[in-house]
Amino acid sequence: MATTIIPGKPPSDEVVRDFVARTEHHLRYSVGRRKTEASHEEVFRAIALAVREDLIDRMIETEERYQRHDAKRLYYLSIEFLLGRSLRESLCNLGLYDVCDIAAHEFGATLNDLLDIEPDAALGNGGLGRLAACFLESLASLGMPGFGYGINYEFGLFRQEIQNGAQREKPDHWLSYGSPWLIERRDRVYWVPVYGRMEQSLDTPGGPSPMWMDWKLLVGLPHDFPVAGYGGRTANYIRLFSARSSDEFDMDIFTQGDYIKAVQQKISTETISKVLYPSDMVAQGRELRLLQEYFLVGCALRDILRRYLAHQRGFDAFPDKVAVQLNDTHPALAVAELMRMLVDHHDVPWEKAWEIAQATFGYTNHTLLPEALEKWPLPLLENVLPRHLQIIYDINARFLEKVTKRWPNDLARMRRMSLVEEGTPKQVRMAHLSIVGSHSVNGVAFMHSELVKKTLVPDFAEMFPERFNNKTNGVTHRRWLLYSNPELAQQITKAIGPEWITDLRKLKALEPFAEDPAFQKEFLRVKKVNKQRLARLIWETTRLSAPADFLFDIHAKRIHEYKRQLLNVMHIIHLYFSITEDGKPLTVPRVFVFAGKAAPGYAKAKLIIRLINSVAAVVNQDAKANDQLRVAFVPDYRVSLAEYIMPAADISEQISTAGMEASGTGNMKFAMNGALTVGTLDGANVEIMEEVGRENIFIFGLTAEEIQKHRANWTYRPTELYSKNPHIKRVMDALLGNRFCPNEPGLFRPLADGILQHGDFYFHLADFDAYAATQELAAKEYTQPAAWARKAILNIARMGKFSSDRTIMEYAKEIWKIRRITDDKS
Repeated sequence: MATTIIPGKPPSDEVVRDFVARTEHHLRYSVGRRKTEASHEEVFRAIALAVREDLIDRMIETEERYQRHDAKRLYYLSIEFLLGRSLRESLCNLGLYDVCDIAAHEFGATLNDLLDIEPDAALGNGGLGRLAACFLESLASLGMPGFGYGINYEFGLFRQEIQNGAQREKPDHWLSYGSPWLIERRDRVYWVPVYGRMEQSLDTPGGPSPMWMDWKLLVGLPHDFPVAGYGGRTANYIRLFSARSSDEFDMDIFTQGDYIKAVQQKISTETISKVLYPSDMVAQGRELRLLQEYFLVGCALRDILRRYLAHQRGFDAFPDKVAVQLNDTHPALAVAELMRMLVDHHDVPWEKAWEIAQATFGYTNHTLLPEALEKWPLPLLENVLPRHLQIIYDINARFLEKVTKRWPNDLARMRRMSLVEEGTPKQVRMAHLSIVGSHSVNGVAFMHSELVKKTLVPDFAEMFPERFNNKTNGVTHRRWLLYSNPELAQQITKAIGPEWITDLRKLKALEPFAEDPAFQKEFLRVKKVNKQRLARLIWETTRLSAPADFLFDIHAKRIHEYKRQLLNVMHIIHLYFSITEDGKPLTVPRVFVFAGKAAPGYAKAKLIIRLINSVAAVVNQDAKANDQLRVAFVPDYRVSLAEYIMPAADISEQISTAGMEASGTGNMKFAMNGALTVGTLDGANVEIMEEVGRENIFIFGLTAEEIQKHRANWTYRPTELYSKNPHIKRVMDALLGNRFCPNEPGLFRPLADGILQHGDFYFHLADFDAYAATQELAAKEYTQPAAWARKAILNIARMGKFSSDRTIMEYAKEIWKIRRITDDKS
């Protein structure tokens, strides 16, 4: 039997029999297999289809409830939804987990067998997509009318393999066997125009008007992915669009007798939803990304307007019934598209349409990195979306008039604030379009939100101070604690009751237990069980033994220079040399665990993966060191792997260069599972420190302000640290030389040159000594199990702020103006 996750009474025999009967029905009539012949994969599919029946019932009941209340709805537009596996979450939220656990044995399987079969729905790249998934779960659990819009990518984020220490990308065809969760909506197909040219119509009332001519059509076929809230009362959905070819357009080619061209056109059209994030290193990839983004907003807004107009006449009430949140700049074209639909199709006057658009949209900024703020070249926009470019020009002209009135003769400010960036070619700044077209602009951690106002777009913050606000991220603690770490969840519930499941602030009641020796002992036992579980997975994937009595130091996130996996590896090299050359044993034996993917075109990040694996190969095979130091890179980081990793960590690495991480959510997941954070004062680390107490977190390194001053005044000189600090010099010499690449001389020199020859933009050497000292402090504290357990338990008890339920309630009250719709009296 699997560990019981949800506290409550055991299911009745009648409920179990009903579930078994429904599963048998789907096994025979949906899967086409007799019970005695069914494989575990087929049993999984049958069980999932039985669960889907309950999800659909809840979806229908939820929609009827929303309609009875004529509820305002939130639509969350995101290019990514990193959903992971859905069976366990659906079972738990619907109250069917124990039912299914018993029923699985009727089919010769265990529930854990079946849960591990489901492929991850990897429709996202990292934190952006996972946050969107957490938000949709919280919306449903809170009984709020909130729906996602995204793209139904046939191939999600690539599957990562490690060959000779290097990342190799393989296609992740998560839909190869179809998905039991997706509900196709052929009656909701939408047609989206692209390409073509503009002409002026001279015979329209009111004077000349623009006409979009000779466009081609994209066809969006929606699929609904149900999202059940905890308790099963509410089930919302994410509507994911697949691109299909237009039969009418194809027929025109067929009549010309060109079958091959027709087939090519079909393939070209359907490519739009084929793969997540095509490379924009080449022109065709960049054009495809633009088409994807417009395909998403074009389909979503047509669906939103259809639903609105089914119950309303005119658009005066639109902002009172509709809120649209732009999850970063990828859906920014929604601003221009809504204007186009209101002005061109519904004859709404421009000023009124603009008032409606601004009152409808909210924009969430997720990054301070300039390269992540999207810009589209004007020639590309003019080719793909000629009418939208006209609208953007019109928006910009009206906006700059207001800027000029506020700051006359300030041409520099006008250039900074313009939606169009001068250059060759000129480019449209999508962040500026999002800010101008929204009534709310939020960051995702207090520090990040302040930096957005002070350093990223200070002119806009000065012009629209009322628009800027903070909404610190959160995660759904039901997935990341209750379901991923059931033994710890049981321990918590036994101590303080189950109320924390729906209100994470109730964890505060756990604080007194941090002093309880018996509770500490049980916490450490559960942690060891989770470490043993991860150790088995590490062995299966890397053939490295990871003893559970070692300190598990885990760095799991997207590989990027600013996230500083390189600093972590440099410290590991330092520890290795301390053991093998200086004869200094470690204070506590450690296994360093890395997991994360590098973008396929990001050469430096991929080289860091090579370095991690090369260092691991040397350290793990060296008898002088491997009894106290081991290194593992676990391949193919994804949601289901994170659910193994988070509960097992003793130390959580959150060591980004200060001022560069917007928020982070892995830091929250690790801490609520009882890991202690080693981190910089960056992103949400600042607020985690404020909540858990400075004494219960390991903070090191330069602050964002100090780094900003160094950059502004050119006062940071990494070569001086290299020449004066023997520990740094020894590590850097190893990277400059061939210590970890004897068969490929000079392999890692680009990493060293980036630090010594190109200014160390991410301040690795500046923070090295502080990082090493903080790691040593953490190691010494780990030698005192009771004191360590106390700190870890206090981290858990003080994580109430970091539930996505809290985040959603703030968005709902302050930005979206939506409310809980739980029953007919609400």
